[in-house]
Amino acid sequence: MSDPAQFLLFLAAAGALAVMPGPGLLYLTARALSEGRAVALRCCAGSFVGGLVHVAAGAAGLSALLLASSTAFTILKMAGGCYLLWLAWKTWHRAAVSQRVPGSRGRGSAAVQGFIVEATNPKTALFFLAFIPQFIEVEAGHVAMQFIALGVISVVLNTAAALFVICTAALMQGRIARHRDGVGYTQKGSALLLAALGFATLIVRKPQT
Repeated sequence: MSDPAQFLLFLAAAGALAVMPGPGLLYLTARALSEGRAVALRCCAGSFVGGLVHVAAGAAGLSALLLASSTAFTILKMAGGCYLLWLAWKTWHRAAVSQRVPGSRGRGSAAVQGFIVEATNPKTALFFLAFIPQFIEVEAGHVAMQFIALGVISVVLNTAAALFVICTAALMQGRIARHRDGVGYTQKGSALLLAALGFATLIVRKPQT
């Protein structure tokens, strides 16, 4: 993007969208409230890589093909929605039995979970295909590279907003943990939030073309 004014407009729009509560922020908030900052940060790292997958797919035209196919779109949203529901069940079960997942056991899995949730989120694909092209200068050439550059900036801004939310939610989680049964109630609330995100993903409709 060669126009500085257009680029500043993109930064302002992408920044505003990054701080708006969406599925990604709500998912990371739920993990921070139920399992603490360390787990949520690993989820965030996985989510960051998952976002880059959507950027690469968008630049390669795979996202457009995915959204053009009703079958492929349905498979993606079913996978993402069911995975969120499975995470919700795990969180609820952990609260019910008053057990915490040992840190040594979940270090890798949290990052993988964050990656899967973001990579299978059809709303992320919709976002990049609807938002990024508005700021691409076709006459400047290298359309794919422009898409990747703007997409990476969007992912970085989203991650920065997520880190702030995670730290804030983790502080709340630390205070709640001092109260009797506070952790259990927080985990159950987080499980309900994850379930709501799962159902919301399942009912996402493919845009009409």
